[in-house]
Amino acid sequence: MRGFRQRSDALAAQGMLLAPAKPLEAEQVSLWQAVGRVLAQDIVGDLDVPYFDRAAMDGYAVRGEETFGASPYNPLTFRLVGESLPGKPFPRVLQSGEAVRIMTGAPLPAGADTVVRAELASEHGVTVSIYEAVPPGKCVSRRGEDVRAGSVVLSAGRRLRPQDVGVLAALGRESVPVIRSPRVAIVVTGDELLPLGSCPQNYRIVDSNSVMLDALVRRDGGCPLLGPIVPDQREQIRERLLEACAQADVVLISGGSSVGQEDHAPMLVSELGELVVHGVAMRPSSPAGFGWVQGRPVVLLPGNPVSCLAAYDFFAAPLIRRLAGRSTAWPYRRLDLPLAEKIASELGRLDYVRVRIREGRVEPIATSGASILTTTTQADGFVLVPPDCEGYPAGASVCVYLYDEEHPLLTG
Repeated sequence: MRGFRQRSDALAAQGMLLAPAKPLEAEQVSLWQAVGRVLAQDIVGDLDVPYFDRAAMDGYAVRGEETFGASPYNPLTFRLVGESLPGKPFPRVLQSGEAVRIMTGAPLPAGADTVVRAELASEHGVTVSIYEAVPPGKCVSRRGEDVRAGSVVLSAGRRLRPQDVGVLAALGRESVPVIRSPRVAIVVTGDELLPLGSCPQNYRIVDSNSVMLDALVRRDGGCPLLGPIVPDQREQIRERLLEACAQADVVLISGGSSVGQEDHAPMLVSELGELVVHGVAMRPSSPAGFGWVQGRPVVLLPGNPVSCLAAYDFFAAPLIRRLAGRSTAWPYRRLDLPLAEKIASELGRLDYVRVRIREGRVEPIATSGASILTTTTQADGFVLVPPDCEGYPAGASVCVYLYDEEHPLLTG
């Protein structure tokens, strides 16, 4: 067993990993699968939306100028000659003195230029009385009011929201070009690990990293590829690593990343490709590293669950997000709050500190072992202490990265 000769600066290492990474090529996907994906090119409208004038309210389509002078004391009467429904327009040109019953979204009849709201009128058999003057254009949604043909509707690089695919559907689109989701192979190693659903026994523990990494990869826009647990056997890890590089855009190896006698992953990356970083000045996650094999980035994640989470968030997550066309920024909401007690750190080391929020103040979680995953479930979030800082005193304002998207201090 040997120790690390030196540990790389975490921020510099992250920069080296991200420098060559670029968004992947485009692929066409159905609108049903497009939400959350990143547009690969501008979407230009090839027709007006709406492509006809339509009613914006239920009421009566008339010629607006013919309502001038109408009031509750002087109602004006029009002949009711038919109706216009969504998808079923009135079949002829409206004449002077005529009205057409019309529903919201229905085509405005030719010859009409306004809609009198239903509450401003009353029907009497074959006539309708109007009690208020309504100028031309009132309660009418004009052709192209939503989208003009030839205009850029959505720009490349946009992460699609539910309402975006609604607009695309209105344009007649069935599919859309998006950045391809990176395929991410998750290779979990360890003789001590049992598969998900097992009961811990005989000094063996259940693998918790695979299901956590699968969820994190999906969060960041990747497509996880997960195989069976690989034993701590050099040749089996080598075979699985080469297989993963042939299948995926990114390879994550969980476990076997340190300097023990069964930590084969770093040496295999070095032999099969280039090991760029092994060991980072970061707590937890110091055994993390990365390199390239067959042109694919391979990220070494510690087996201890909290270290695995922190190393993933710091190295793998921004890489996957960049390949997916997303921002490399931390995917957590933030709050600036005062510390209830000090956080001590060490110059030259980045610290990932799990914290709770109590009565508007930030408390570091005392138990900080890298294998105690429940500290992250008990925590509201984490604080990063940069390498050029020895920590923060009680009362200092710190940036808390929140694990939950909805937090009482955010939602009020």
